[in-house]
Amino acid sequence: MGLFGFGNKKKLDSGLSKTRTGFFGNIVNTLIGSQITDDLYDELEEQLILADCGADVSVELVESLRKEVSRRHLTTGEQALAALKELVCKEMEPEQEMELSGHPAVILVIGVNGVGKTTSIAKLAHLYKDKLGKKVLLAAGDTFRAAASEQLEVWADRAGVTILKASEGADPASVIFDAVQSAAAKNYDLVIADTAGRLHNKAGLMAELTKISRSITKAAPEASVETLLVLDAITGQNAISQAKEFIKAADATGIILTKLDGTAKGGCVVSVRKKLGLPVRFIGVGEGMDDLMTFSAKDFAESLLAKPAEKED
Repeated sequence: MGLFGFGNKKKLDSGLSKTRTGFFGNIVNTLIGSQITDDLYDELEEQLILADCGADVSVELVESLRKEVSRRHLTTGEQALAALKELVCKEMEPEQEMELSGHPAVILVIGVNGVGKTTSIAKLAHLYKDKLGKKVLLAAGDTFRAAASEQLEVWADRAGVTILKASEGADPASVIFDAVQSAAAKNYDLVIADTAGRLHNKAGLMAELTKISRSITKAAPEASVETLLVLDAITGQNAISQAKEFIKAADATGIILTKLDGTAKGGCVVSVRKKLGLPVRFIGVGEGMDDLMTFSAKDFAESLLAKPAEKED
């Protein structure tokens, strides 16, 4: 049940306009028309850090670029830009595409409050329903926050999918267990399960995520499970630091990075895989139902580091 290839380059370019014309625009402008010197490398490293790629990843990228320039005998800044684009793509490329199978397949969505988790769930449902024609069930596993289920229900209506919910305060693992069992019995293709937004330093809540993961396996042992962690691109490197406990607790397998249209930096996308060991699976580039896109490292790198003439195409 792969979604590879479902994206819109023009929408991506539009969504990244603030990032591309900000710090990454400075990187492009620095390289174009420049000669390759030690000073250029130093400036590039500084700009990558300012663009929120993280100091360690920025240093590694520049060092890799030095080696490529030497190996390929590059002499101009434009050639270095093309090489940098390839290196950024390689840094972000997942080892394999996300494939969901089983009866049903399950996506468990986790993350702290305010990162766009609920809207991302609805947009995921819309993607799978409209692009692949899948029968999708949402599980309202956020039973702690007042009106969380009602909010998800509104989004489920917009996406045109069914939702299973319980009363406020119900055990979230039980809610998700029931949803997965029901989906298996009624031949749903996919369950997308919401969870309560929770702080990463709350041990009891993190243990609850582990319990939810076990409940899914118990409800449908043959189901495949992807656990997607939602991160806010605006908070950048702080979001990456915050993510590590979530990954431990829930065996996260991938990242949804939201609000990329709202940041002039965006470099955290480049460093997510290196720092967390997880691929970015989806990116949010706007508020509309169609504004959650499958992540393509190649398209992202090309859009992020496009030359001025390419931006107009």
